[in-house]
Amino acid sequence: MRALLIVIIITLFSGCSSLNSAKDSQYPENEKIDLRYPVILVQGLNIHEEIKDFDNWGRIPDVLRSAGIDLYFGNTRGIGTYETNAEILKNKIEEILLETNKEKVNIIGHSKGGLDARYLVWRYQLGDRVASVTMISTPHHGWEFADLLYEKSIANPRFEKNALKTFSRLYGAREEDIYEVIYQLTTKHMNAFNILVKSDEKVFYQTYYSAMRNAFDDLKYFYTFPYVKKISGKNDGIVSEKSAQWGNYFEIEGGISHDEIIDAKQRKISGVDIPMIYINIVKELSGKGF
Repeated sequence: MRALLIVIIITLFSGCSSLNSAKDSQYPENEKIDLRYPVILVQGLNIHEEIKDFDNWGRIPDVLRSAGIDLYFGNTRGIGTYETNAEILKNKIEEILLETNKEKVNIIGHSKGGLDARYLVWRYQLGDRVASVTMISTPHHGWEFADLLYEKSIANPRFEKNALKTFSRLYGAREEDIYEVIYQLTTKHMNAFNILVKSDEKVFYQTYYSAMRNAFDDLKYFYTFPYVKKISGKNDGIVSEKSAQWGNYFEIEGGISHDEIIDAKQRKISGVDIPMIYINIVKELSGKGF
């Protein structure tokens, strides 16, 4: 069990960064998408807070900008509660609206970034400033690993607690923040979150999700995939389909993992060109007048 927990800790908090410069996914320069409002990309859980937000999205930003999209980053904390990140996003939105002279923004949030965005709209009543919230592989109903780490293991055994403490010091994150974020992602807490945090009827919400077919689709999740599958079934190595289903829900085929869905490997996955998923998302948003 201890070995499994160490693997889980490293997997969950190592995050994703795409630091190479592969350019095999490009958008025709003469084909622009008429999107009314700017797009903000909001990252999920990532202990590497020193990595620039741009590096968390692979080729996606370049491809979206090639399509004429006015693109920004949320610059939220990789290890931050949804309260902290919502405040950061609120300030960022104010800056963007002032800079662009637009009335609203479109938010695309990966994983926990989707929860940060949901909380943002509700907490600050931003229905008049946020046109849409698109969530990618977001654990709306809780995280099986949060239940394991917080409720079953981290709260008591000295070994696992010391491991988290060492890990947090290594990457410059605050230990108390890690505990709080884990707690916020537990099934129990997310049940309360969903009761409290209501959708704004002025905002269009949608969720996209992909799942691995087996543990060999992405070896980073070789141990975590079967654990989630045993408890909740279909999953992307981190988030189960059961937890991801919320609101307008769309499944992306192709055996794509939790990191691959944000173009971590900067290549096609099972024939799927990942940046084109985001192109299709903004095309649909454009069609809705956003």
